[in-house]
Formats: sequence, C-alpha cells, structure tokens
Amino acid sequence: MRPLRENGHEEPVIRDNRKIDPETGEVRVRAENDSPEQDQQEVPAEVDAELRAQLDERTADLQRVQAEYQNYRRRVERDRVAVREQATAAVLAELLPVLDDIGRAREHGELTGGFAKVAEALEAALTKLGLSSFGQQGDPFDPVIHEALMHSYSPDVTEPTAVGVLQLGYRMGERVLRPARVAVAEPGDAPASDDDDN
Repeated sequence: MRPLRENGHEEPVIRDNRKIDPETGEVRVRAENDSPEQDQQEVPAEVDAELRAQLDERTADLQRVQAEYQNYRRRVERDRVAVREQATAAVLAELLPVLDDIGRAREHGELTGGFAKVAEALEAALTKLGLSSFGQQGDPFDPVIHEALMHSYSPDVTEPTAVGVLQLGYRMGERVLRPARVAVAEPGDAPASDDDDN
C-alpha cells in the first residue's frame, strides 16, 4: 500500500525507468523480477470478457451508424439529382411554345438576321440541357410518345404510322415532356359508312 500524505491521500509512486543511472553514469541492468509487466495488475477473466463484449457492442453500433450515414448521403444525393432534373424539365416545358414559334418562323422563311442567331443560340443551349425533339413523318405510331389528332386509312402503310406531324414532341433524356402530335394512318381501305348503304 502506498504511504499517505498529511491530507489522507496516497503519495504518487515514481518509478525511474532510465537505462543510465544519473548519479553514476553506469548502464542499469534490469532484474528479471523488476519487469514493467509486474507493475500492471492482472485483469480477471470475467472483467476481460465483459470489456470485450462492450467493445464488440460499441463497434457494432459504430458500424451501424456509419452504414446509416452512408445510406443517408446516397439518398440525399439521389434526391438532389431528382430535384435538379424536375426543375430543368419544368423550365424546358415552359420554353416549348417558344420553340414552336421559332419552328413556324423557320418554315415560313421569317427566321433571318439577328433573330436567327438568337434562335440558334437558344436551341443550342436547350440541347445542352438535354432537350431533344422527336416525331417524323413515317415513324411507326407509338402511343407512349405520339398523340394522334387525326386518323385515316391508307393502303400505303403496313402498320399504324404517323403520316403527318402537326407538332414536334420533346423529351429530356428518357422523360417525355410533350408527345408529338401526329396524323395517323392505319393499313387498309376506309370502312364503308352507313350512308353508303342507303
């Protein structure tokens, strides 16, 4: 037991572990029974097992929290990308009527001079944002990307086909912002109407 101070507290134990004796300058030889391991107390096996169990539990908690944090970061990044795409799609959808006007002006030869340069710059910027047009005469009719405004029959087609494009469709990546509005023709002759029988 350590000696007590006047205030009742134990005196600190000071061990001199220097390899050279400061008074004689001689190299100290440590006796086998003087090893530092003797200064450490043996930990009972029950306490050691309990400490290991607590360490394992804390490690599992830490791994679980780290996994939750990684999932949270992935979810936030995915949501950020989705919000950005939705915002871009909303802006592009508002600009579609402007593109329709530019297309009509181009068809009528009115897209000249400075206005033509502005139109080209606008179209290039929108293409950079991922906007692309679709809908060509002769495309097979696809109700996912086409909206049929007119219907007819034609012996010249072998499947329902867009025979006229009334308004281009637009998409951003794989997302359809507006279907192409088309006139559709089906193969065959027009069915006889009831009026023809009379």
